[in-house]
Amino acid sequence: MKKLSYLLMIAAAAYTFQGCGGHKDAKETADSLNKTKDTTTNAMNTGGIAVTNDDAKFATTAADGGMAEVALGKLALSKTSNASIKEFATMMVADHGKANDELMAIAKAKNITLPAAVDSTHQKKMDELTKMNGKDFDKAYVDAMVDGHKKTLDLMNDEAKDGKDAELKAFAAKTAPVVQTHLDHINKIHDAMK
Repeated sequence: MKKLSYLLMIAAAAYTFQGCGGHKDAKETADSLNKTKDTTTNAMNTGGIAVTNDDAKFATTAADGGMAEVALGKLALSKTSNASIKEFATMMVADHGKANDELMAIAKAKNITLPAAVDSTHQKKMDELTKMNGKDFDKAYVDAMVDGHKKTLDLMNDEAKDGKDAELKAFAAKTAPVVQTHLDHINKIHDAMK
């Protein structure tokens, strides 16, 4: 009971700090909350978490990136007239939406707090892209997708290789080939735009 009270106090302080001008984005808040959880127990009523801090950080990073891919895909669908980019953006919304749902289910079962919104870096990129139109938007979106998918592929491969939690490792191993397909697809679009 003491541990639960302590966790609730930390969560309240984190949200109060966030609301009072302390600028902590949703991913940082989720990472902080996960670090306070006891990794020696998975009992939900004691605030335990069933994974190591590294595995929890993988989950928050993957969730953050996945949410950004869906949001940017939806933005691209509303802004581009390029058929290849529309096709790619549709794939982002579908594939990353499905992966996000799967990751949320794993996180819930293991008591991992995931971010409720994208981090400040992704939000800044979305804000920049929102202000663009036409070929400027297309180029910036494609560049962001190439960069983002390279980072996501590394993240998935690292977790598949070095993760400690079997379910998160399996999720990463299953997701990595999908991300590789996305990267190959966006690289072809990128090359065709030159």
